[in-house]
Amino acid sequence: MTGVANEGKSLDVEIDGASYRRIPIRTRVVMPGDDLDDIIREYALEHAVTGDTLFVTEKIVAITQGRSYAVSEIQPRKLALFLSRYVTRTPYGIGLGMPETMEMALRECGTPRILFAAAVSAVTKAFGRSGDFYRIAGDRARAIDGPTSGTIPPYNSAVVLGPERPREVAQHLKTLLAPGVEVAVVDINDLGGNILGSTLSKTDEKTLLAVLRDNPLGQGHQSTPLGIVRAV
Repeated sequence: MTGVANEGKSLDVEIDGASYRRIPIRTRVVMPGDDLDDIIREYALEHAVTGDTLFVTEKIVAITQGRSYAVSEIQPRKLALFLSRYVTRTPYGIGLGMPETMEMALRECGTPRILFAAAVSAVTKAFGRSGDFYRIAGDRARAIDGPTSGTIPPYNSAVVLGPERPREVAQHLKTLLAPGVEVAVVDINDLGGNILGSTLSKTDEKTLLAVLRDNPLGQGHQSTPLGIVRAV
């Protein structure tokens, strides 16, 4: 069902005196081999109207690009085993705190960058500062999703990388929708978020991040990988 708030979330939010409605779009489970254009046409086309912003989770973009890997297919090197022990895990996701996700980060970002990020993070953590690892490793490391018990199968036993060319994806998806509908590919969780690519201005991207700050699409089995933001 589309337009029903996920559990614990609200449809409406007020940002700087303006009100916005966040409309979750429920879909079937998106699988490798699915065509993202078909998903958008099937589930979002009839709901998005001029003035709306369609936000698409980076995970379904990546899945349709073939960037999902079964954990059993990933063979972590010793370096990945070592580095993953020092990553802080949160209730909202394992991040790079398992050897398989760290191995994929090493492949995605390059070993020198991950080692540099780890070294800087080790120093700054000693002084009470956090977040430097991902600031240095970058969006490609931050976007890697590992398996959790709350993830929809088969992705509860898979590692999903960030999407390729998210800005180009957003620009393409815009052509499928009604005139005046903007598109953003987002990486949002219960700890915060990033816009990986969009057709919005930088100012409007900041507003969108504020609107989505509480992660209205949820973090588990909601099966709402798409949503619409509409000014009300």
